Amino acid sequence: MPLVKVAELAALPPGSVAEVITDNGGVFAICNVEGAIFCIEGTCPHAGGPLGQGTLNGDLLVCPWHGWEFNCRSGINDFDEDVQLKTFPVRIENQQVMVELPELPVTE
Repeated sequence: MPLVKVAELAALPPGSVAEVITDNGGVFAICNVEGAIFCIEGTCPHAGGPLGQGTLNGDLLVCPWHGWEFNCRSGINDFDEDVQLKTFPVRIENQQVMVELPELPVTE
């Protein structure tokens, strides 16, 4: 998976979430949980809500549409452990948030 710069670390203070949409249409949520940065899929499986526009409740990312919650570390839904979002490795390099994102087909 390619390493992609998704944000400046300074733009993602503790307790915040950012939505990242890649050039090829991938949508991801970047979470800062008490200084630890995590990346999970950015679309809620319930109704397609934009998780990167949600809020954090501890290490739970709350979907802004219907309140579904996912653990930022594991991607697991807090109500149904069988519902799990993919997570992606994150590195901080020179104050840049870098994520190993999958190569997706280019959408037109």
